[in-house]
Amino acid sequence: MPDTESFTEHLLSQMTLDEKIGQLNQITVGPDFDPDMLRQGKVGSILNGSSGVLTEQGARTTTRAETANYLQQLALQSRLKIPLIFGRDVIHGHRTVFPIPLAQAAAFDPALAEEAASVAAREASAEGVHWTFAPAVDIARDPRWGRVAEGFGEDPTLASRMAAAVVRGFQGEDLSRPDTLVACAKHYAGYGAAEGGRDYENSEISEPTLRDIYLPPFESAVRAGVGTLMSAFVDLNGTPATANRHLLTDILRGEWGFDGFVVSDWDSVAELIQHGVAEDRAEAARIALHAGVDMDMVSRAYLETLAASVRDGKVPVDEIDEAVRRVLRIKHRAGLFSHPYADPQRAAHSQPTAESRQLARRFARQCMVLLKNEDGLLPLQGFRRILVTGNFAHARGELFGTWTLDGRAEDAVPLSEALRQAAPRDVELMFETHVDLALHVAHHADAVVLVLGEHPSRSGENANVSDLTLPAGQAEFVEAMAALGKPTVLVVFAGRPLALTRQVAQVHALLYAWHPGIEGGAALAEILFGYEAPSGRLPITFPRATGQVPIYYNHKNSGRPIVADGAFRTRYIDLPSGPLYPFGYGLTYTTFRYNNLRVSDATLRNRITVSAEITNTGPRAGREVVQLYVRDLVGSLTRPVRELKDFQAVDLRPGETRKVTFTITEDMLAFTRADGTRGVEPGNFHVWIVPHSQGGLRGEFAL
Repeated sequence: MPDTESFTEHLLSQMTLDEKIGQLNQITVGPDFDPDMLRQGKVGSILNGSSGVLTEQGARTTTRAETANYLQQLALQSRLKIPLIFGRDVIHGHRTVFPIPLAQAAAFDPALAEEAASVAAREASAEGVHWTFAPAVDIARDPRWGRVAEGFGEDPTLASRMAAAVVRGFQGEDLSRPDTLVACAKHYAGYGAAEGGRDYENSEISEPTLRDIYLPPFESAVRAGVGTLMSAFVDLNGTPATANRHLLTDILRGEWGFDGFVVSDWDSVAELIQHGVAEDRAEAARIALHAGVDMDMVSRAYLETLAASVRDGKVPVDEIDEAVRRVLRIKHRAGLFSHPYADPQRAAHSQPTAESRQLARRFARQCMVLLKNEDGLLPLQGFRRILVTGNFAHARGELFGTWTLDGRAEDAVPLSEALRQAAPRDVELMFETHVDLALHVAHHADAVVLVLGEHPSRSGENANVSDLTLPAGQAEFVEAMAALGKPTVLVVFAGRPLALTRQVAQVHALLYAWHPGIEGGAALAEILFGYEAPSGRLPITFPRATGQVPIYYNHKNSGRPIVADGAFRTRYIDLPSGPLYPFGYGLTYTTFRYNNLRVSDATLRNRITVSAEITNTGPRAGREVVQLYVRDLVGSLTRPVRELKDFQAVDLRPGETRKVTFTITEDMLAFTRADGTRGVEPGNFHVWIVPHSQGGLRGEFAL
């Protein structure tokens, strides 16, 4: 085939205005579906097609692949035979459900996330899916927001690494291969700063904070070759993201050189009317197109109004041509013109395999974060009778978490069964979910494992909460169990950080399991009984109380910082100012000592190295996530107290010492300066090599 650009230009030159607008229209297949829209070239993409609806209309399709092929066949009956691109929400797995993205970030292992995304692409593409609406790379500092579960936490460096890895995993080295998916970085931009943690609310973000905190993961996805971006619902600084030309054109295309296409979020083009920046659907479509939104998701405002706006001289044809060019470019790169149909034979094997399950289990293990382990209670050893109780005791599909359209509960082993399979032969496990009965049975147990937390429906889109404590009744249950005086382990399944201050004081061990996916039960069992050790680290700060949020490690110092003495300083009078657990924190079944931090040169010229010796001082092998932080002491704008710049995972045997070295380059110290430009400023810096974002070994250098 000819190269993408010449192919696209040749095809574009043959298209009528209506055919061009059709390429910018994404629809869902519902009861009002009209097959003639596809035959007439009025649709460029279909979102989450339903085989059931088509069967009702007489199409003989039984699988998603057959549905996709039927719809594709209709589209290829159009005059120019331009194929559809099928989009679906493949967020953290397809049939093989991996941990939620926030949990994936807790592994601090981008390569593992890349591998998981590759598996998801292989499974979903077999069913006729070409395009996934992932990764979500929204920085989130307020866990009241339900969609915190879908992103990679609060830090731009970690989120950027994860964003690039997931894009590479979905798209592979050759996007035209049949086992890849076009990725979509979302929600561009500032969506994670929704006011009050309320989904769809407005965000107010200064330009320096936008560029230094919220935009880097998107730029990282673009540098990794992401094919598409999705504009956010959010009103950012008074301009809805779907209408924001500064974001969608000046920065995305002008500064970063992105040449893929932008899709709106669901109905967000038409929602410009509710935002109050457009009087009607025609004006909404004109504004969104001019801003840089190439494809309209489901509102049909483009389809219904753009042709008339062109005829009236209100929309330049050149703007439509450019949007169509971008859509066709990605379709061609994805190989849709040469291979538009799904292979039904591949689809028959789109299911969890032994290999995909093994990967899911390893990922789930590395995501779980041990937050407390008093007197080495975990792993559970020497207990003959263990009570397992709580709302997750028999969890199956509940382990999947939010946004798992294609995960099947029957593919997962129930948590109770996974624990039984892993328990030593001389250990009796007792399971009870009824509160009163559980309290009775606990008297006969040697230890208690409480498995509590949020149902998946309590996180995700518009699942926001005003209170970050455990769901109703669970705190009282923990308190009643703790009062019995038994060794007590609390395992929390959740899609967000919860405020667990009371529970931390009441239990002997706390393990944060997030929503760990299809193999979450087996992964938890391996950790509880000591076959594997936890190694996750927090990708987001855990607050002491809901009233602390937003709370995040890379805050500014203020003129009266938290660390100062006296009454007139940054503080609460009813609560310690610091977090319950800081960003980057996590324990394992051994301990580590950090020694001998060395900076290679007192002055950075192009680059310096910083190193420290890490020693395993405990009784068993373990994995330590070694983290590098920097502080710019004086700047033309105020600078964060710390910024994560790099991290490395090291596996150490008992007694083993390893030197860990990081390289700091000048570009790693760049920020948005007072004059609006990005670059570095000379001055002094502090540098830390530490196990988390507080304390640790500190060095100094100058730039």
